Amino acid sequence: MIAAENTESLNPHQLRELVARLQADLLHKQAVIEKLTHENAVLKRMKFAAQSERFDGEQRSLLEESLDADLQAVSEEIERLVPAKEPSESSKPKRQPLPAQFPRREIHHEPTSTTCSCGCQMKRIGEDVSEKLHYEPGVFTVERHVRGKWACAKCEKLVQEPVAPHVIDKGVPTAGLLAHVLVAKFADHLPLYRQEGIFERAGFAIPRSTLAQWVGSCGVQLQPLVDAMRAQLLQQTVLHADETPVAMLDPGAGKTHRAYLWTYCSTVLQPTRLVVFDFAESRASRHPAEFLGHPGERGWRGTLVCDDYSGYKALFASGVTEAGCLAHARRKFHELWANHQSPIGQQALALFGKLYDVEREVADLDAQRRRSVRREKARPVANALQAWLTAQRQKVPPGSATAKAIDYSLGRWRALTRYIDDGNLPADNNWVENQIRPIAIGRSNWLFAGSLRAGKRAAAIMSLTHSARMNGLDPHGYLRDVLERLPTQPASRIEELLPHRWTPLAANT
Repeated sequence: MIAAENTESLNPHQLRELVARLQADLLHKQAVIEKLTHENAVLKRMKFAAQSERFDGEQRSLLEESLDADLQAVSEEIERLVPAKEPSESSKPKRQPLPAQFPRREIHHEPTSTTCSCGCQMKRIGEDVSEKLHYEPGVFTVERHVRGKWACAKCEKLVQEPVAPHVIDKGVPTAGLLAHVLVAKFADHLPLYRQEGIFERAGFAIPRSTLAQWVGSCGVQLQPLVDAMRAQLLQQTVLHADETPVAMLDPGAGKTHRAYLWTYCSTVLQPTRLVVFDFAESRASRHPAEFLGHPGERGWRGTLVCDDYSGYKALFASGVTEAGCLAHARRKFHELWANHQSPIGQQALALFGKLYDVEREVADLDAQRRRSVRREKARPVANALQAWLTAQRQKVPPGSATAKAIDYSLGRWRALTRYIDDGNLPADNNWVENQIRPIAIGRSNWLFAGSLRAGKRAAAIMSLTHSARMNGLDPHGYLRDVLERLPTQPASRIEELLPHRWTPLAANT
């Protein structure tokens, strides 16, 4: 809200513009609040109806924890738009004390100076203590934050260090415990109900509903980092793209249906190492167009390395340059040889092998030198391969497996060999496929609520953990540091916390 004194210097036209802008902002917030309130009601109804759905025990557990996380996330987003009133002392929930047998580590927070402004030496008259639960694999400990109270006897002034901001306001978990839960769920594929059992064996049972609320809160808090990472990714001139199916729970139907995790990442030839996942309910072409920002509408315009999936064709028609995947083409001939001992498959593999010999040779060269060597050594091989494939195509019957393998390569030859004339392009899409491969390990855990919120939250947190690994970081150490710093990090400096720019605080090194 703008103070009244700031509007006195505005002329009538400026005042009308200000009023119109404020009204538009108010209408937008009201629309968002209405949308979130409706989503909140739907999620609550789904949660109470979940027990009657036709899911097995594991699916029901996954559904319930997703719904709890969704409800917490929606609640926090509503609170950002309409801050909740401070609850009275009588209505505040009573937190159970942490187990006395857990080791304690005291962290003292005292004023930098205990000399009053009147010149008197202040005296310590008491303290406030808050406890936070920390976890290292297999062991719980407790952090005791002690904030001393200092008072001046002469002027009755009281000084005390404020409560340090936390990613979950007034929450009991440390950033380390939150990081552990997130990494276990989204990098190590441990659903919350399994983590609940692990924590119980360590001596403190944390209900999965509580764990889910923590996940929902962290997802909301970490989203600005993922948005910034996406913006950084779209500054690259070359990107990989791929998509993989994942199961998504459909509570209304009582079963699962196929959703997709789209993956976009920088290339191995670029210094910036980032991968961003985008969860969508389908494989429709609108999803990559929305992520990249619709090329025809000032969106991303670069070279996209991908397979021959038709969902990318609209991008290429709108100004994005297509680069093919040499490995996809080679793989089709490998299948001919492995399954049928095809001589054509064997000969094609030998020629593809020569192209990859050149790639190993230029791997550590700069872009200009890489292009020069490719043109000198790979271009003749590619021309020979194209001529040989064209000749072989005349000898095989249409519709055969061999014909399909040859047609795949010849039909997109320009895209497959575009890398030869551009030293910034990789020869294949293997780099992005390597980013997706670990996800297949946890596919049985990729079961989400009917809304897309849980899937998008998973994609966002996985973007951070996988990008941390791409940059040689320990995901737990990275997330712990980020969650500690995020509450006080200015929005204008959020990029400092991105994996490829992150430097740990001295206290954590």
